[in-house]
Amino acid sequence: MTTATQTPAAAEGHIDPAARLVDGRQPGIPASDAFVPVQTRSERPTSFDPADFPAPLGTEVNWKHTPLKALAALLRDEPAPHDVIAVEVSAPEGVEQRRLAIGESPRGEVFRPEDLPSAIAWHQEEFAPLIRIPQDVELDEPVVIRLTGRGGVAHAHVVIEAQPHSRATVILRHEGTAQQAQNLEVIVRDGAALTLVSLQRWDDDAVHLAAHQARVDRDASLTHVVVSLGGGIVRVNPSVELAGAGADGKLYGLAFSDAGQHLESQVYLHHKGPHTTGDVLYKSALQGAGARTVWIGDVLIGPDATGTDSYEANRNLVLTEGARADSIPNLEIETGDILGAGHASATGRFDDEQLFYLQARGIAEDEARRLVVLGFLAEIVQKIGIEDLQNELIEAIEAELALSASAEASA
Repeated sequence: MTTATQTPAAAEGHIDPAARLVDGRQPGIPASDAFVPVQTRSERPTSFDPADFPAPLGTEVNWKHTPLKALAALLRDEPAPHDVIAVEVSAPEGVEQRRLAIGESPRGEVFRPEDLPSAIAWHQEEFAPLIRIPQDVELDEPVVIRLTGRGGVAHAHVVIEAQPHSRATVILRHEGTAQQAQNLEVIVRDGAALTLVSLQRWDDDAVHLAAHQARVDRDASLTHVVVSLGGGIVRVNPSVELAGAGADGKLYGLAFSDAGQHLESQVYLHHKGPHTTGDVLYKSALQGAGARTVWIGDVLIGPDATGTDSYEANRNLVLTEGARADSIPNLEIETGDILGAGHASATGRFDDEQLFYLQARGIAEDEARRLVVLGFLAEIVQKIGIEDLQNELIEAIEAELALSASAEASA
């Protein structure tokens, strides 16, 4: 589904974003007169109260591609132990760390739960960790947050704040096993520049549902990178609002899905302020029976976002039979005064011409396939800008390809 409109969506029967939807309709409206369920990304209802979200049925636009049966534990508003995930933070001197109660600023300044798991995580995380980069501070080393699952259900809400004119990189590393619902609230204040990398290298049985919400203020920039390699079900949904004039948002993603693995991202980029720029690029490779990736990309250019320049793209490389990639780009434009906007999506198999070119120069077929896949995914890896992490990811991709070659050889 691809939509592009030049005028605001205004229709009789417009659903109130604050209203609770029950089976796709507002309370008190008979089924025979029910409205069409919310389709436009900006109209999705929000609430901090889990009771305001009915359990998803799998027919909703934001759940229809997700295997709900495996998420039952994260759809129940029940207390969970606090030692399920070990947290280790490595931060340069000067980075502020403390915990925020519900209602304590800046917790909740940006984040608004849009589904049941994120509302439960907000409610269950009594004290949310804050990572704050002070004003005018430029960090030479990244802040690394290592999260190691020990098994069980976990809820988390994390706040990252880059104060005015600061510069920093924050890396979240997810390992081990758990069933986790995670909220990440990101505030990039005037003139700040933040790179945020979320790396999923969970064990095969882990379930990870993450809602990332960020606001980027005047002349600030956010580079947001999602890398999903491990986990049974991993769903990371970044939502970025370019609120201030001159704000810049770069949203990149890389996924490598193996047999039986479900890797999903629903991306939302909202151009709200004038003269904002956005670049969205997600790439995935898939191999093995039941390998699945889902990418939904929504870009909204609001009525005040004059002078905007925005582009989103999703590319998927299917390496074997039995793998499936779903790719759904959406674009809404509510002003005619923009520099440019566009989107693209492509899913395909190996390029035979590339393989032939490499083989014609004496490169064996297996090595040629490896080079093609590495070349395809390396574009995202290189955007991270951290050499050690880039090397780690290239090695991880090569290990995935080696497993595929080994499985084919033994078949």
